[in-house]
Amino acid sequence: MAKVSIKALFGRNEPLIPWLDDWCVQNQASICITDASDRIVYGSKEFQDFKHTVPIDFENTKLATVYGNSELIHQVVGVLGMLISKEGEKRKLGAEVLYLYQELNIIYTFAENLGEAISLEAIAEITLSHSTNSIPANAGAIVFLDEYQRKLSVPAMSGEKLIDAHILENNFSLLLRIGLNGQSAIITDITELKERGLIAENVMSIIYATLKGKDRVLGAIILVGTHTDQFTAAHLKLLVTLALQSSSSIESALLFEKNIREIKMREEAILRINEVIKKFVPNEFISSLGKENITDVRLGDQIEKIVTVLFTDIRDFTTLSERMSPEENFRFVSSFNEVLGPIIRRHHGFINQYLGDSIMAIFPNQPEDALLAAIEMQRAVRQLNQIRIQNGELPIHAGIGMHTGSLIMGITGDEHRLDAATISDTVNTAARIESLTKYYKSPLLLSEITFKRIPNPSKFMFRRLGKVLLKGKNNILSVVECMNGMEEDFAAIRKQNMSDFDMAMELYQQGQFEHSIQFFSKVVASDETDHTVKVFFEKAKKYLAEGPPKNWNGAEEMIYK
Repeated sequence: MAKVSIKALFGRNEPLIPWLDDWCVQNQASICITDASDRIVYGSKEFQDFKHTVPIDFENTKLATVYGNSELIHQVVGVLGMLISKEGEKRKLGAEVLYLYQELNIIYTFAENLGEAISLEAIAEITLSHSTNSIPANAGAIVFLDEYQRKLSVPAMSGEKLIDAHILENNFSLLLRIGLNGQSAIITDITELKERGLIAENVMSIIYATLKGKDRVLGAIILVGTHTDQFTAAHLKLLVTLALQSSSSIESALLFEKNIREIKMREEAILRINEVIKKFVPNEFISSLGKENITDVRLGDQIEKIVTVLFTDIRDFTTLSERMSPEENFRFVSSFNEVLGPIIRRHHGFINQYLGDSIMAIFPNQPEDALLAAIEMQRAVRQLNQIRIQNGELPIHAGIGMHTGSLIMGITGDEHRLDAATISDTVNTAARIESLTKYYKSPLLLSEITFKRIPNPSKFMFRRLGKVLLKGKNNILSVVECMNGMEEDFAAIRKQNMSDFDMAMELYQQGQFEHSIQFFSKVVASDETDHTVKVFFEKAKKYLAEGPPKNWNGAEEMIYK
């Protein structure tokens, strides 16, 4: 992770210096801030007799020191500490995301280079070169196994002289246990290897990945280091990926003639990489940018569109997950996504993100596509629940929210790391509306903006739930409930109660709580399952008894996201 410096913090926070100036004036105080090398980044030490000195540390490293003549400098220290922490988090996240894309670039380049190889020796050299360039090893070797003749060969070595190839080739039985056992691992107990003379005395750790063909072990990639804990799980994951790619090339080299092998390896490698990438970046996203393939996109490509964003979330997932093992959790979420994903695609939408127990989908054509998908998703969840109940499992419930607005889809990042990004407040609003399904106890909500873009709303059953002021928002939003996805009996009775509900809501928003209670009570008496009405019924009774909040205008103010 890139280092955090107090100097950079000042450079990126232009309001910071004016704030410090104002703070000093308001508190009649003088302060001086220095960096880790005691260089002044704010204020001055000249002609000052500072009584207070407070260091600022981050991750056990001193980043700055604040000098002042007032005990209130702890306020400044607190602000600087918060900004440093946020800067550190941002840089850490950036480093992690950059690593993932660098790993993808390594695999892609590796696959291309392998496609050009025409011999086992060339494949071994390419594999070892990419492995040692991508993983911090002091030396490495490729070992090939001829299981029919029970022989080992070392076609490629690199780095320091820490591995003895001749001894390696003559320790068939030992290598069958380590490196050629079909597994991949990091090992630190290497005493036997040193005793046999396979590695030098100063080697402290080894990482290896088996090269596996379709039904046999082909060999291994072996890297050594002179430091304890030199290799990490991330290194092992990358090495296994390289081994998988290399194994495919080796097997092809053993089976096909030179020219056929070269062409097929290139095509298969590129196809494999493209197929993997398509699963991470939807084709619809790429086509929205006017591109046919992900390889056509460039940094800065973007388009602004009016879309409908849909969020769905499993209710009470935490409670459900506590009853399951991690593996059961994963299978449960996967089964949920497998049911809903095809429905979204069938209605001309695409999944922008899987968020654990949630899905974010984008519908670039018509809001009605999103609404029809949401209705079918509710029915699919009911069918899934029938199976769960038969299996003795608890039924699940999902909330769905959607909002229509402008959204920018584009390729952001830098020349070494690209990301398919969606930038818009539309996404945040859609997510907030989905969270309102818990508040209103309704499975499907949409904003009035989306509602107004439905070309023939009479085809659906809607109820207006009034106005909402979302936390962190200045504009009041009107929310509409769609009941088409409910069971037919529930939807029918709510349709019968529609006029009473509408009248109750109108009186409620006018502040006529006593009259609205009369209509709400009629609906509740008629339909005990209408929990949405009960929310307003209880609110009306509370406001009648205690009075509404100050400056209440009929809008429900959400105090949580």
